[in-house]
Amino acid sequence: MAGRSQYAVPDPEQPSAIESMFDAGSPPETLGWSWILGFFSPESGRRPGHLWPRWLLLRGLGLIFFSAFYSLAFQIRGLIGPRGILPAADLLSNVSAILAIPARYLRVPTLLWFSADDRALTILVMVGGLAAAALVLNLWPRFSIVVCELCFLSFVVVAQDFSAYQSDGMLLEAGFIALFFAPRGLRPGLGAGRPPSPATLFLLRWEWFRIYFESGLVKLLSGEPQWRHLTAMDHYYENGPLPTWLGWYVQQLPHGFHAATALATLVLELGVAWCAWMPRRVKIVCFWIVTPFQIGIILTANYAFLNYLVLLLGVLLLDDRFLEHFGLKQSEKEARPVARWRRVTSAVVLTLFFWATVGAFAFSRRTVLGWPARLAAPYRIANSYGLFAVMTRKRYEIEFQGTLDHRTWIPYPFRYKPQNPAQPPGIYAPYQPRFEWNLWFASLASWRQDPWVVFTELRLLEGSPPVLHLFAGDPLHGRKPVAVRAVLWRYWFTDRATKKRTGRWWNRERVGLYAPIAERTENGGERLVMRADQ
Repeated sequence: MAGRSQYAVPDPEQPSAIESMFDAGSPPETLGWSWILGFFSPESGRRPGHLWPRWLLLRGLGLIFFSAFYSLAFQIRGLIGPRGILPAADLLSNVSAILAIPARYLRVPTLLWFSADDRALTILVMVGGLAAAALVLNLWPRFSIVVCELCFLSFVVVAQDFSAYQSDGMLLEAGFIALFFAPRGLRPGLGAGRPPSPATLFLLRWEWFRIYFESGLVKLLSGEPQWRHLTAMDHYYENGPLPTWLGWYVQQLPHGFHAATALATLVLELGVAWCAWMPRRVKIVCFWIVTPFQIGIILTANYAFLNYLVLLLGVLLLDDRFLEHFGLKQSEKEARPVARWRRVTSAVVLTLFFWATVGAFAFSRRTVLGWPARLAAPYRIANSYGLFAVMTRKRYEIEFQGTLDHRTWIPYPFRYKPQNPAQPPGIYAPYQPRFEWNLWFASLASWRQDPWVVFTELRLLEGSPPVLHLFAGDPLHGRKPVAVRAVLWRYWFTDRATKKRTGRWWNRERVGLYAPIAERTENGGERLVMRADQ
């Protein structure tokens, strides 16, 4: 019989083997095609489902996008406006001189090609904020995500030094996957008729996993002795970009506590993160481990929306059956079939995207295996992650000072950064003051590596209103300074006894000038002067 089956006449009522390969209902034995399409199709007949985790994630994603646009509303003109520190128009002009059409648009994908003036920047932020609000309200979620992605990407690719953060890539990557994860329709509600596909659920968990695991891996690969000796957390709370007052109290705890948290961080990132691929009960236990961990980071450090996003992605460790215990009822509505072309398109796009995320970490983008990551690079949707590979040893702060007479130097007050030793550090996240955040990075290097600090001096010298708005106020009350300088200070937390005696949260000492002094010439021009510390 086995020999004869090779020559049997095909039954005209039965589909051919080739037809079966493209039949979504065919058994998985048919070269796995049915399983593949099922992986990229909505969940069907599966219990527990993930309708409520999806609903929660999309509302949270909208809030995070809104926080990003809200913070930009007060900063974008001072950062990249025509009179800002790093004008986007100048960048785009330089790109136009180097790249022809359409290469310039592919390498720098931004809506600001149409215009990069203050009005265009304001419209960009407003439209992005409205789209984020629509996503929170569950209005046309897929379209809302597209608008959020376009507006945020349009800022990120031209913000230069002010968008060189891993958190921006994390948000853009999550938004891209969420475009396939979200239900279709204007008012989809829970989206029971369009449940998420296993592929999109996997990719969002994959991003969550990579943020943890790659961060743990780079800590080991960097050779940082503080992680090896479990001293990485001893001064972590005072040395981050924007510490909090709760961080001051945690800093006072003994070394044993900090050593334990350093070890727990490594265990969580390198071990517990693998629970994302374990059975559902293990995932739920994992959620209750990582959630307090992220909340602790949020309360003791200001990392903008980064930890909110990681915490939010952790919701996908849960399912509808678990959330039913909290009053969120499972839907009994059956999933509607999805057109084959949609499933095939999703399969191709998301497979290439997954390859790009692997390549971003494992392969050089110059190699053959790295071409998907190279293709996705301008869009910041496939990234490698690695947080705190090397710990900061000391905290430095750059303070801008202006003078009207070259004798009395008056500091420009910051809104969020440590400056007045008696002022307690606040909790601002998810709000991200990108100007002050970036000053922390600049303080760890030379002004030659961060020339935008000198550009800030020049903008303050000319009295640029958008740049002055980045500060808490104008200490010269509208008068233009004759010179502006950047002074480097070292800051560190006080101990309990000092705080009780003096009321100060910080100790500080002057290190010296950070960069050349910008001063006005006799003919009204500007110049940079290198002088001995004064």
